[in-house]
Amino acid sequence: MRRHGRWLVPVLALGLLAVCILAAGIGAVRIPPSEVVASLLHKAGLDVGYVSEQNHAVLWAIRFPRVVLGILVGVCLGCAGAAMQGVFGNPLAEPAVIGVSSGAAIGAVAAIVLGITSFGSWTVTAFAFLGGLVTTLTVYLLSRSNGRTEVVTLILTGVAVNALAGAGIGMLTFIADDAELRSITFWNLGSLGGANWDVIWALLPFALIALFVLPFYARSLDLLALGERGARHLGVDTERVRLGIVVLTALLVGAAVAAAGVVGFIGLVVPHLIRLIAGPRHALLLPAGALLGAIVTVAADLASRTVALPAEVPLGVLTALLGAPFFLWLLRRTRSKQGGWA
Repeated sequence: MRRHGRWLVPVLALGLLAVCILAAGIGAVRIPPSEVVASLLHKAGLDVGYVSEQNHAVLWAIRFPRVVLGILVGVCLGCAGAAMQGVFGNPLAEPAVIGVSSGAAIGAVAAIVLGITSFGSWTVTAFAFLGGLVTTLTVYLLSRSNGRTEVVTLILTGVAVNALAGAGIGMLTFIADDAELRSITFWNLGSLGGANWDVIWALLPFALIALFVLPFYARSLDLLALGERGARHLGVDTERVRLGIVVLTALLVGAAVAAAGVVGFIGLVVPHLIRLIAGPRHALLLPAGALLGAIVTVAADLASRTVALPAEVPLGVLTALLGAPFFLWLLRRTRSKQGGWA
């Protein structure tokens, strides 16, 4: 299966297109795929196909922003997960290991409970992003010793900081009133319900970082698979690579969490699945992880808003319910075939 890896990115790109058309058409108002495509073409100035004015308005005001936000969140989480697994040399690693998700969570919860309004309607989003970035950099600095950062120390420091952030979130939740508790709960469970074009434009630069900056680290991540000492002998500045990946991961996941709340398991399961299909080469793993992350996020959001109509299941709950058993299946499959980790 791995020798067909060169076909993986085109296949995933076509799959993403199909899922996006499907997601844009399904909802309280059903819109045929032909009208979804026609609406896109009309917006591009091509008078091809028929789309009603009502459906056109629904698509561009509600459906397309939600689908595009799902794509960007999935790209950020999928790429960040692949990079983290590469830099730690462990397919079980994920961005939450270095505290970015818990940091973003405590930043958002603090803004909600303390009534901070420094950035207007963007306050919670801004504090979530800053919280993730500050927490990640704190983990990195605390784990440094004699100018170097050991992977084990970084992970253990992340565990400690995650626990501390969890305690902080618990304390803030304890003092929150009913309205604040609803906001905290909704935000912590993850959702694309707040999608609009302003949020998309704010998240777009980070998704572009994932697509165009992280691939420059592909060769270094491949060499890190040989072990830190072997990578150094082959000319890799391991400390510089690790710092670059940690900062980029903090930016990507912090931005995704700020835009959509906490959405778990995508950064863990998606890169692991790509690795099983196409092998560990990061030149393929990073773009394929971005595409599959987008597919999973858009599909999960479609399910979250349709399986319990008229209610909406929180996106983070759905990804955890589906992702955890699927990941356990992947682990058992990998260990039974290879006698160890993928």
